[in-house]
Amino acid sequence: MTARPPGLSIAAGVAVVFGLATIAAGGCALFGGADMGAVVPFVLWFNFAAGFACVLAGAGLWRGTRWAPALSIGIAAATAAVFAAFLWQVWQGTAHETRTTAAMTLRLAVWVAIAAVAVRSRRGR
Repeated sequence: MTARPPGLSIAAGVAVVFGLATIAAGGCALFGGADMGAVVPFVLWFNFAAGFACVLAGAGLWRGTRWAPALSIGIAAATAAVFAAFLWQVWQGTAHETRTTAAMTLRLAVWVAIAAVAVRSRRGR
C-alpha cells in the first residue's frame, strides 16, 4: 500500500472538519431556532446538505477511494453554482447577510483547493 501524500491527508481532514462544522451550523440555523438574520433559504439548505457530502468526500480522500476526487470537484462546482445564484439574488435586491458572501467565498476557495489536491494526488499514483 502506498503512503498517502501529506497534502491529501490535510485536505481530507479539512474536508471532514469543515463538513461537520457546516452540518452543526446549518442544523442550528434550520432546526435550532437560532435567529440568523436575513438568510437566503436555498443557500442555507444547500450548505447544510453539502456538509454531509463534505464529510463523505473527506473520508473518501482519507481512504484513497477512486470517487473522492470527483466528489470533491462536484462539491466545488455545486458551491460555485449556488454562490452564483446567491449573487444573482443579491443583485436583484434580495435581503441577505453580508457574512454569507464571505462564507461562500471561503467555502468555494476551500473546495477548489481540496479538489485540486485530490486530483493532483490521484494523478500522482
